[in-house]
Amino acid sequence: MDREWNDNQPIYRQLRDRVVAMILDGVLKEGDPLPSVRTVAAEYRVNHITVLKGYQELVDEQLVESKRGRGMFINVGARSMLLRGERQKFLAEEWPRVHATIQRLGLNAEELLGSLANGQPAPTTVKSDHVSPPNVRPSDVPLPDAALSKTETEETEANEKEKER
Repeated sequence: MDREWNDNQPIYRQLRDRVVAMILDGVLKEGDPLPSVRTVAAEYRVNHITVLKGYQELVDEQLVESKRGRGMFINVGARSMLLRGERQKFLAEEWPRVHATIQRLGLNAEELLGSLANGQPAPTTVKSDHVSPPNVRPSDVPLPDAALSKTETEETEANEKEKER
C-alpha cells in the first residue's frame, strides 16, 4: 500500500479504498487475512482507531469477516461483489462523461479499439460536417487513461519536433 495520504478524504476511508483495490487487483484473495490493525497502524504511522474504522467499513459492507482472536479475513464472493459495484458505478458516474467526450471529438469505435490494438491511436480523418459516432457499447470502449496518455504523449512529441525546427 502507498504511504501517502490525500488531504481531501479521511485516512480511514483511504485505507478502506486501498484494501478494496487490493481485492480487485487480486493481491488479496478470498480467505486471506488482512494485516493486523496494530501492524498497519505502526507501518503507516496512523492511530489504530483509524485503521479499525477503515476495517469496520469493510465488515459493514460484508467484504471482510472478523474472527475473534484470529483477525479479519476476506469473505468469499468479495471480489465479485466489488466488481459488480464498481462496474455499476463506472457506468452511472464515469461512462456518461467518457461517452460525451467521445461524441464531442467525433471518435468512432474503430479508432478507439484500433488505438489499443496498435498501442497507438488510429489515424483520424476530420470531416467538415460532424457526424455523431455510431452507438458504442461501454464494453467496447477502453478506459480513458490508456487512450489519453497516448494522445498526450503524441502532442508532447509533436511540440518537441516543432521546437527543433
